[in-house]
Amino acid sequence: MLDGLSVVQTFPLASLEVGQHWYWEIGNYRLHGQVFVASWFVIGLLVIASLAATQNIQRIPSGMQNFMEYVLEFLRDLAKNQLGEKEYRPWLPFIGTLFLFIFVSNWSGALIPWGVIELPEGELAAPTNDINTTVALALLTSLAYFYAGLSKKGLGYFSHYVEPIPVLLPIKILEDFTKPLSLSFRLFGNILADELVVAVLVFLVPLFIPLPIMALGLFTSAIQALVFATLAGAYIHEAIESEHEEEH
Repeated sequence: MLDGLSVVQTFPLASLEVGQHWYWEIGNYRLHGQVFVASWFVIGLLVIASLAATQNIQRIPSGMQNFMEYVLEFLRDLAKNQLGEKEYRPWLPFIGTLFLFIFVSNWSGALIPWGVIELPEGELAAPTNDINTTVALALLTSLAYFYAGLSKKGLGYFSHYVEPIPVLLPIKILEDFTKPLSLSFRLFGNILADELVVAVLVFLVPLFIPLPIMALGLFTSAIQALVFATLAGAYIHEAIESEHEEEH
């Protein structure tokens, strides 16, 4: 106990945390349990919606099938606009999954009263309200565009780091670090700010004023999902485009 206290006193930042979290202890690892629960809930909603739309497929769609076909058409256009007619198909599942997961996660934070569910510590919230989730999504995007570049150009992909002049090498390496950082912090910051504003207004003026803010939050949550998926597609297109395409 004394050793632990001395460590805290010597390095006070080592024990500093923002908020309380519900941890799962797995071996030597500590996982944020509330993030996993909320993420599995979102994934479950997406799986249930997919199954409901494909249980009884009709030639003339209606109901849930019609809605899901509209969503698929929207995602197809989103990927096609970023990657082009020839390149978008292999990346449609990735970009579409990113958009759907972020969209449903954001809206779950705005529409579901997570706070009424009691946990041993901390509280449930939208998965994208946690920096770990947004960083994980951004890192997946980084891996995706590296994979896209290497699979399309081989080791020649790395030549773009020294083009058009080798002096740009440090700047282009820095770009590869700033892309996931900007993606993760933009999404996390906007979702967290929206939930904090709504929480404060509900506490101060619990009746009518928070409603327009909540409606605005739903709109900005959808925009954030669109921005993230659009940038992911743009980064992948940047990695796979050829020199001939760049000249045009």
